[in-house]
This record gives sequence, C-alpha cells and structure tokens, in this order.
Amino acid sequence: MNQSMMNLDQAFTEVSANSAGGAPFLIAYGTTFLVSGILSYVLPEETAALIVLFQGGAALPAAFWLERWMGWGRMAADNPLRKLSVLLAVSQALWLPALIVAFNMNPRSIPVIMAALGGAHFLPYVWLHRTRLYGMLAAAVSFGAFGLQLLLGPPAFHIILLYVGVIYWVFVPLTYQQAAQRMK
Repeated sequence: MNQSMMNLDQAFTEVSANSAGGAPFLIAYGTTFLVSGILSYVLPEETAALIVLFQGGAALPAAFWLERWMGWGRMAADNPLRKLSVLLAVSQALWLPALIVAFNMNPRSIPVIMAALGGAHFLPYVWLHRTRLYGMLAAAVSFGAFGLQLLLGPPAFHIILLYVGVIYWVFVPLTYQQAAQRMK
C-alpha cells in the first residue's frame, strides 16, 4: 500500500513538473485576455466578444508550447494522471456552445461568463497540483469579475477582460515557484 501511494505521489509531482505548475497556461490565457481587453476598446462590441470567445484558439497551442519550454521534463506515458491532465486542459472547449448562445443573447455577458467558467475550470487543479493557489485563483477570477459586473454594469465588459488577464499573470510566479519547490 505504501508503494502505490508513493507512485501516486510521484505521478502528482510529475504532472506539476511537466506543466510548470500550470504557469504556461496562465501566461498564454492571461496574455490573450489582456490583448482582448485592449482590443475591446477599439473594436465594435460584437467583434470584441467574438475575439474573446475564440481567444483560446491562440492561447491553448501557445500554452502547450510554453509548457514544453518551461516544464521540467516530459510526463511519462504510464503516468496514471496523464489523461486526466490533458482532459482538464482541453475541457474548456466544451463550453463553446453555451458561450455562443450567451453571445447571441447578449455579447456583453461573455467576459463575466468566461470568468465564471474559468474559475470553475481551476477548481480540479487544487487537487491535481496539490495547491490551494488554484482555489484562490478560481475565487478571485469568478467573484472578482462578478463584482465588477455588478458595480460597473455595461462598462465592465472591458474591465473584466483586463482584470482576468492581470489576475492570471499575478498567479504565474506563484504557481511556477510552487512547482519549482516540489522539484527540490
């Protein structure tokens, strides 16, 4: 029994090492949210909302590239958490139908909805990376965006995009440093 726990512990460590604690994903998505936020000031609302909807098309491949560059080694093919970590990384694509419906009803709702969905997406990473940082990130993104929406109303569209990007970037060094400490 001790040996299987050790193997699972090693699997968790390898997931965090391979992904640099998830920092590459926060960098890529944080950047695309910031760019989307800036563009939202100069583009028509519907165009900006469409860019936000599909920014993951640029962020996800960039995140996987950064992961190979920043991570410590490759995940073993027999790592029992390998498939789960890939499924969690790409699970956001399943939100697209609901986001398209929301876009058709009210394009201004896209940033706050994406923040809430992103927050929900981060919760399993509390377990996968064995850190409360992802719980704090989930709460900051979801509740922060919701609070901005309530306080600012329609102008929150732009601010939420910038807010989410900044919050992701704030958590980059925290998640990266925690993963690096596990490697010691």
